[in-house]
Amino acid sequence: MEGHFDELFKESHIFANREVLSPHYIPQRLLFRDKQISEIEKALTPSLRGERGRNVFVYGKTGTGKTSCVRWVIERVKELPIIKARISYVNCRIYNSRYRVLNKIASDHMPIYAKRGYGVIDIYEKMVSWIEEDGKILIVVLDEVDIVRDLDDLIYTLTRANSDIKSGGITIIGVSNKVNFKEILDPRSLSTLYENELVFPPYNSPELASILKERIGEGFKKGVIDDAAANLAAAIAAKESGDARLALKIISKAGEIVEEGNRNHVSINDVEEAAKYAEEEVAYELINTLPENQKLVVYALAIMSLQGSKYKRLDEGSDSYMLSGEIYNRYCSVAESLHREVKSSRLYRKFISDLEMQGIVTSYESGKGIRGHTKLIKLIYRPDKVKDIIEKGLAKESEAETT
Repeated sequence: MEGHFDELFKESHIFANREVLSPHYIPQRLLFRDKQISEIEKALTPSLRGERGRNVFVYGKTGTGKTSCVRWVIERVKELPIIKARISYVNCRIYNSRYRVLNKIASDHMPIYAKRGYGVIDIYEKMVSWIEEDGKILIVVLDEVDIVRDLDDLIYTLTRANSDIKSGGITIIGVSNKVNFKEILDPRSLSTLYENELVFPPYNSPELASILKERIGEGFKKGVIDDAAANLAAAIAAKESGDARLALKIISKAGEIVEEGNRNHVSINDVEEAAKYAEEEVAYELINTLPENQKLVVYALAIMSLQGSKYKRLDEGSDSYMLSGEIYNRYCSVAESLHREVKSSRLYRKFISDLEMQGIVTSYESGKGIRGHTKLIKLIYRPDKVKDIIEKGLAKESEAETT
């Protein structure tokens, strides 16, 4: 039996430190983000002095360094000797409701109150009392804040708390992939926000190349990857979206291909092959976590994007955007063919809104030139890949149902 595991545990001749190549790794130095880091630090300075600071909302596409910069600053804040601030970092993909967020805060700082049985009001009152006892400032970092189901209630609760707190306060750092996420907030929630906004631009090819080369120096054995391979991986990622995570996925996958082939050097061909896997993996991870009906809406949109719309844009002559009504009709047909319950047009509109929040589709309201007034919707990922990914998932579900 031992012989079977020898291969698994032997030292890699390609990788020196795989952790450095992870998108979740926070390096000591964050390249090309000095300005953004400085802005975050500046916004938090009042809170560190024990004063009520301004809320900060950080926007940018996936892989632009938003979370890394915020976490980098937070880690430096924790190293400060004496501050009145306390920090809760909340991953809203996990803690995706007001109750779960408040419970996470309680778990971080008042674990006795985080147990089951306490409701929102109870936790809220305990949190306010805990802040007031020595006038501390609670900094709540809400990563992927737009995922929270009852976002209005959460924002309203956290911001209005400052009216109830006699000494101390709460500062919010919101991180989102959607620059326009505040549009979904109720006016009462918006009226309580007093915030700085910080937008992270996508990385360009030279920037991604520099980031990759720094990680490669730590993550790979010497001589495995040359500048040409790193530059190509950066160029591919820059062309797709300026996503540093995609660039890291490509170069890491290229290393795996070389290691599996028992070779010692990553070639241009290895990077090109790795890019195909990496792009599919990014789309696969995102789309396969969707609820069933949202997945069927995306599937309908992918099919239509490949076939083309019956109605072309009069101002652009392009059918890359699909009419919302057409997509709904195709979704109904797809759901019926798979013997799934067809959801109402009202729920369908919510699905589209959710998909847009997750960065899978983009949309805008039509103007003149199209029959009536409607919403035009476009799939962000390549429709052929999306179609294949969903069909593979449907096939697996079908197999599971018959076994």
